[in-house]
Amino acid sequence: MNIDQKIKDKTAGITVIGLGYVGLPTAVNFAENGFSVIGVNRTQSKVDLINAGGCYLTDLNLDERVRGLVELRKLTATTDTAEATRKSDVIIITVPTPITADKRPDLSFIISAGQAIAKGLAPKSLVVLESTVFPGVVDDVLKPILEESGLKAGVDFGLAYCPERYNPGDADHNIRDVVRIVGGITPEWAEATAQLYKSNAKDVVIVKDIRTAEAAKVIENIQRDLNIALMNELSLLFNRLDIDTEDVLLAAGSKWNFLNFRPGLVGGHCIGVDPYYLTHKAQSVGYHPEIILAGRRLNDSMGAYVASQLVKRMTKKRIQVQGARVLVLGLTFKENTPDLRNSRVVDILKELAEYDISVHVHDPWADPDEALREYGIELVAEPDLGAYDGVILAVAHRQFAEMGAVAIHTFGKPFGHVVYDLKFVLDKAESDLRL
Repeated sequence: MNIDQKIKDKTAGITVIGLGYVGLPTAVNFAENGFSVIGVNRTQSKVDLINAGGCYLTDLNLDERVRGLVELRKLTATTDTAEATRKSDVIIITVPTPITADKRPDLSFIISAGQAIAKGLAPKSLVVLESTVFPGVVDDVLKPILEESGLKAGVDFGLAYCPERYNPGDADHNIRDVVRIVGGITPEWAEATAQLYKSNAKDVVIVKDIRTAEAAKVIENIQRDLNIALMNELSLLFNRLDIDTEDVLLAAGSKWNFLNFRPGLVGGHCIGVDPYYLTHKAQSVGYHPEIILAGRRLNDSMGAYVASQLVKRMTKKRIQVQGARVLVLGLTFKENTPDLRNSRVVDILKELAEYDISVHVHDPWADPDEALREYGIELVAEPDLGAYDGVILAVAHRQFAEMGAVAIHTFGKPFGHVVYDLKFVLDKAESDLRL
């Protein structure tokens, strides 16, 4: 039986490599759609938890779904990529694509996955990359590694790119509710890949080739990055003009085609990272992308700007800056998620330390062990009341919104403090500063 028929009959075995915020929901959804799925993760404790019917991504509400699929033997997990590949017809790669300390693409996870897949790759199999990359990674990096198996891509096995479009915490745009794009090494393999994802998405659009799909994905987040950079620059300007940024944006938003973006910190594993993938590729072909890099520089500077604004307002209120205590509410890169990847709140903390300010960080969503391991930050379980010269509302977790302005102000010293609302959680009159 060929793979097209197996996909149609849902008898194709699927391996999903990388069981993070994209990989685990992907594995769960394919398993719920009738496929037998093997999930691969490097961490043995996570594999053991899944095989026991548990789930470590507690904010995704997958616990019962994982447990039911494991009981039905539709979902299993392993650390052995090669063995999982041998047992499967389709191999989907959903590994991280971070950047290095000098902001260059780090493809080590893709390379490692490709090398392991090559050890178990069988004829007629289909390999699909979902991770965000720059144009050319599948053809120039992944394909040669997979062909070390002795098989030829497009002839002996299929190769395609179907970029993830998953937004954790967004109930309106989960894996099944979005349109996917597919680029294949041949039209036939593109069609087979599209048929696979049609069982797991709102719709699937086949594009001209793999590089087109790679380029389409990477510019999705670049567009968002640049729009937020524009809002950040407008915020800097309106602050000097003594104009409230939100008032301006709400007024402009009354026009039907005004885009609804807000200023803020730009972190996470996508928006603050993906632009460097395309700029790296651009520079490799002799083109210097001015606008993309300018947006990145501005967004990366916002942590320092927030710290300086807080210090200026403290000074105006005659609050001693050196030795002051500041409470930062929120560390994760966005609201209502424990995801700490590339959190730009860290930039604020580093800048405040330069002023010799003591900072406490409280985040009810973040894992204290992960915060300590990744950033050296010891989270405060319960902030002290009446103890802080400044309070920065950095992440709009629902707990902070429910807390309200009065409770947030009780963390500040009763004789004088500054509250800085970065996320427009409080009414304008309830904080001293807003972006």
